[in-house]
Amino acid sequence: MPAVVILGCGGVGRALLKQIAATKLTVAAVCDSKNALVAANGAFTAAQLSAIAEAKAAGKPLAVEGATVVPVTDSAGLAAVLKQCKEAAGGKCFVADCTASDATGPAMAEAGVAVALANKKPVTSSIDLYNKLALENPRNFRNESTVGAGLPVMAMLRRMVTSGDPISRVAGCFSGTLGFVMSGLEAGKKLSDVVAEAKSLGYTEPDPREDLSGMDVARKALIIARSMGWKLEMDDVKVEGMYPPEMGQDKMSVDEFMAALPSLDADMAGKAQAAAADGKVLRFAAVVADGKCLVGLQSVPKNTAMGALQGTDNIVEVISSCYPVSPLVIQGAGAGTETTASGVLADLLELADIHA
Repeated sequence: MPAVVILGCGGVGRALLKQIAATKLTVAAVCDSKNALVAANGAFTAAQLSAIAEAKAAGKPLAVEGATVVPVTDSAGLAAVLKQCKEAAGGKCFVADCTASDATGPAMAEAGVAVALANKKPVTSSIDLYNKLALENPRNFRNESTVGAGLPVMAMLRRMVTSGDPISRVAGCFSGTLGFVMSGLEAGKKLSDVVAEAKSLGYTEPDPREDLSGMDVARKALIIARSMGWKLEMDDVKVEGMYPPEMGQDKMSVDEFMAALPSLDADMAGKAQAAAADGKVLRFAAVVADGKCLVGLQSVPKNTAMGALQGTDNIVEVISSCYPVSPLVIQGAGAGTETTASGVLADLLELADIHA
């Protein structure tokens, strides 16, 4: 039986620990940012997985009776743990990366393990690392949750590319937070009020600029482009965020940013009104087409799938040889710990079937 190693004990990692207990998969190790907890007999029980999740939710260190704690302080240390689990499982090891770490990608590549990613960093760093993880052995690579949480965006694109259906354009709204903001602007609310509401509801990061910068959407656009075979780096993605450089994280605190946000209300209201006058609405979207990735505000017809999008849902529209006029559309919840974890779990189960 392949060994599963779960990296990350945040919300997604904890949700995965609980979900995976009901499957045929065997979890051999769980890692947080400091340590790896390795099962004594190569497999944690469902009760142990639940106890680990509960302990981490309470802010406690990794520990469970009968398991070994191994300090993991860098990429090399993590690679050593992964190699150990792989060897103990007869050469088959699946790693679920639920972190936001830069160190996991090199470690997974060095260990030669199969991966199921929620972490975008391994596939948006250097193209060389991406090639090692995704292209050298495609049977060992799945990354559904890097783009649309549990939405089958990457599976759809992979099937289209594999079948030889040329994709000419992919467009989408990949941020539930920015979707909420766009819906508020469409309803006539002020930008500052909508962002404050989103922050109070927990939709934004603690610093809303993490969302409003558009960088998370840009990473998803790059992942899509690379899945289509484009050799792009992060610097090749053109991103236009929703605030000027003088309001950046290196210029002012979060509180100062929120206090200054009303200064953008009039300009954003003008853009929303101009779009409405033309029968359109504002959407913060990514467009992958003609060898380019563009991310930022767009005016789209209100009577389209993207124009009708409301709230925190995500959407992706694909134009290809088989879908030349009416795009292939996938829409639904694109965020949430349970949804994201379910996407990772589906990838792990697919890897298990491939390597059965």
